[in-house]
Amino acid sequence: MVARAATGMKRVLFLCTHNSARSQMAEALLRQAAAGRFAVESAGTEPDALHPLAVRAMAEQGVDISSQRSKDVRRFVEDQFDYLITVCDEAGERCPVFPAAARQLHWSLPDPSAARGSEAERLAAFRDVRDRLASLISEFLLGAER
Repeated sequence: MVARAATGMKRVLFLCTHNSARSQMAEALLRQAAAGRFAVESAGTEPDALHPLAVRAMAEQGVDISSQRSKDVRRFVEDQFDYLITVCDEAGERCPVFPAAARQLHWSLPDPSAARGSEAERLAAFRDVRDRLASLISEFLLGAER
């Protein structure tokens, strides 16, 4: 079992089905916004490759997630987290029990990978989710750092 980070930082795990877009973007956004105040991870119940449009949408905001990799949630089940945040309904339903998670939150966000249409239309779906995540993370930080 992994305890709190050695620095005493709060630990956050973002969970999604494939860990290819929403949870990856959330991980990077919180890491950037918190500037070292949180230890952040992401994982999936059925991990898949990082989605190239997620990488592109994040790069537009100056955040490089191209070196991030999808991880299976099972590697974290016994770890201690201050927050477990599911970012899709399916992961919330299939999420394993995390007895060592102090608080579990759920943010229902659409899967941008399921968007259809031209590349511009699909990229717009990733931008929308990215922007919604940024807003949710700002709200989260206001409450989590009290």
